[in-house]
Amino acid sequence: MATPADTKDTPPASGAVTLLLVRHGMTDATGPRLAGRASGVHLNDNGRSQAERLADRLGGLAPAALVSSPLERCQETAETLSGRLGAPVTTDERFVECDYGSWTGRSLTDLAAEPLWRVVQDHPSAARFPGGEALAAASARAVEAVRDWNGLLLQRAGADAPPPVYVVCSHGDVIKAIVADALGMHLDLFQRLRVDPCSVTSITYTATRPFLNKLNDTGEPLAGTLPTTAETTGDAAVGGGAGQNPRTG
Repeated sequence: MATPADTKDTPPASGAVTLLLVRHGMTDATGPRLAGRASGVHLNDNGRSQAERLADRLGGLAPAALVSSPLERCQETAETLSGRLGAPVTTDERFVECDYGSWTGRSLTDLAAEPLWRVVQDHPSAARFPGGEALAAASARAVEAVRDWNGLLLQRAGADAPPPVYVVCSHGDVIKAIVADALGMHLDLFQRLRVDPCSVTSITYTATRPFLNKLNDTGEPLAGTLPTTAETTGDAAVGGGAGQNPRTG
């Protein structure tokens, strides 16, 4: 199968393509710690249940591609979707989590005392994690990947085919950056967005502009998605946080 790199220099066909952004399911680290790119972070029982429910919600979809970050928690979520949707998982390194450097593995409570925390919250486009990646760089590579996949899938579909739909399984901050780009928001505003575990965000890219169809859709009743007291402090959970997580099985 062709990859985005194979057609990168070819102008994309005109038309529309819809991207479904899926955040991975819960892990034991999601919420308390900043897992980042640490290896060995797998879905827990709740995360596996979330992925199975998501697969049910997406049942009937025939995606043109199912793409995933290389990290285990995304691969495991995507493999669950693959079994239901009948689409193989393609790994794209550009959808990997931001490299949080020496912040990786630390608790969010401890990190909130770091001077860089306020930069990440209030001016994220200027934030570079010690020994790691800048948020602006993570945003740029993820947005480039979306553009490349959009172009490839439109070319493969042809002019008379229905608009293609594809799924990308990635991470909270990466998905927020992609949504901010689609909305024309500066990266400094992306902490206003929320992306919970196993949520779906839908964006349709047309020849003129993107349209945000859904944001952070978890399939839960609205009352179960309202913020807790801890989530009304004004600070965003770096990495995306655990969300409401109303179900435990």
